[in-house]
Amino acid sequence: MDYQVLKTEIALPAYVAMTDVEIAASINTVNITRARATLSGSEILNATDSGEFTGLTDAQKSSWLAVCGVDEINTSTGIAKSLEATLFGAGTTTRANLIAIKNETISRGTELGLGRVRAGDVIHARNI
Repeated sequence: MDYQVLKTEIALPAYVAMTDVEIAASINTVNITRARATLSGSEILNATDSGEFTGLTDAQKSSWLAVCGVDEINTSTGIAKSLEATLFGAGTTTRANLIAIKNETISRGTELGLGRVRAGDVIHARNI
C-alpha cells in the first residue's frame, strides 16, 4: 500500500465529510471504465463468434488462429488490430465482443495502484 498516494487522494474535497469506512468504500467502488492496453490470445479467441469464424476462408481462419495464439495483443494498434478489422468488420458480433472485452470496470483504488483499501489504511494515511 502506498500510503502517500492514499493520503493525497483522501485530501481531496470529495472525501472531506466522509468517515474512514465511507472513504474506503468509496475508493473500492467499482465504477471507473478504462480501456485495457492488451488482451490475451485466449480472450480474443473466446470473443470470436463461431458462425462468423466458420464463414472465413481457410487462409483467413489460419491467420486469425495465429493471432489468437499470441500471449499478449495490443488492443489499439498493430497487425492484430488491422486483421480484426479486415476479417470482422463493423457491425459483426466478433467486433462488438472485442470492443466489449477491451473495456474493464475498476475501482479508484485499482486506478491509483492501491488495490483494496481498508478503513485502517485510511486511518494510517491520515496520520502520516
